[in-house]
Amino acid sequence: MKKILLVISLTILMLSSASAAEKVNIEKQLIGIIGAISGNVKTETRELKTGDKIYLNETILAGADSGTQILLLDQSTFTIGSDSEVVMDTFIYDPDTNDGKIIAEVKQGSLKVISGLISKKNPDSLTVKVPEGTLGSRGTEFQTMVSKKQTSTLLIGPGKNNTLGLRPGAVLVGNKLGSTLLNNPYSITTMQKGKAPGQAKKITKGQLKKFNKKMKALKVAKLEGVSKNEKKKIKAGIKKELEAAGLEKAEIKVLIKENIKKDKKKKAEKKKAIAKKKKAKKKNANLKNDKGKNKKANAKNKKKNKKKKAKAKKNKNNKKKKSNAKNKKNNKKKKSKAKNKKKNKSKAKAKNTKKNKPKPKAKNTKKNKPKPKAKSNKKKNKKKNKNKNKNKNKNKNKNKNKN
Repeated sequence: MKKILLVISLTILMLSSASAAEKVNIEKQLIGIIGAISGNVKTETRELKTGDKIYLNETILAGADSGTQILLLDQSTFTIGSDSEVVMDTFIYDPDTNDGKIIAEVKQGSLKVISGLISKKNPDSLTVKVPEGTLGSRGTEFQTMVSKKQTSTLLIGPGKNNTLGLRPGAVLVGNKLGSTLLNNPYSITTMQKGKAPGQAKKITKGQLKKFNKKMKALKVAKLEGVSKNEKKKIKAGIKKELEAAGLEKAEIKVLIKENIKKDKKKKAEKKKAIAKKKKAKKKNANLKNDKGKNKKANAKNKKKNKKKKAKAKKNKNNKKKKSNAKNKKNNKKKKSKAKNKKKNKSKAKAKNTKKNKPKPKAKNTKKNKPKPKAKSNKKKNKKKNKNKNKNKNKNKNKNKNKN
């Protein structure tokens, strides 16, 4: 549905002549079409539905659990979230050169912007005003959320949530007190009244939930789609617009057919690109699986080797421990042996010193007085022998005298 509306809006641009543009500017300046809607969305004067035209200086009001997507003539997309108030202040666009300028104001709620041809030509030509300052889009996808206390701005950039697969681009968030440049996908900054914008930070899961919650109603609307009758009505309305611009029916038919062909061609190219991407993804997945298998096998071998090494180390340590214990035991034995030897030696020494120690002298008492030494038998015998010899000699002398 979104693509059909874009094609139709592009047809308007391509076919609009200078005189037609003047006619539109005199009354109401058409700036875009409602591509999708959910819940209660209106302007100050009318209720809005899918396919309705949006004019310059209109205030779009989205109620609770409501939202809308506006497809602008330069292919920019403005998605307005629940409880929001957005005013389209300025829309200048030259379809021949893609020169122009867009200024929108978010008074409250949420606005998601995907920049189009104007920003592609001049990245600084799209500005969003908020109560605390301004947001300057430099060819990218971003979302801002205005509350009573502050304004939070998120740069979406490329990735699975980037609707058009755009480059990251940048958003310059600023006021009189300073500015912060968001140039990394999923970076966020906050701005409060009377303060310069905060530093760029990576968005948290909680913050991202809040941003997505504001656009929840519109996701439902996109799924519901638009009936064939509504599409026919939109087509008929655009044909009338082109006729009023001074173009003939034949020209209109040719141009619409050409645009449909172009759109089909684009779709086919996109399909091819998607198929190519899928093929490449599959190839990468297979390579990844092979790598994963090899990785697993390597990890297994690594684990095994690690275990072996650990076991060998353990055994080595155990052997070392055992040998250390043995050596310890032997050393202990040796020490105890040496100790005993020393002990025995000291004991023997002590014994010898005791033996060789002189006896203490006895006191000169009567009891302890030494007895006179008895004459030895040798002396006695000597005396006896002497006496005997004396007697013999006497007897001899007697006998001599007798004779």
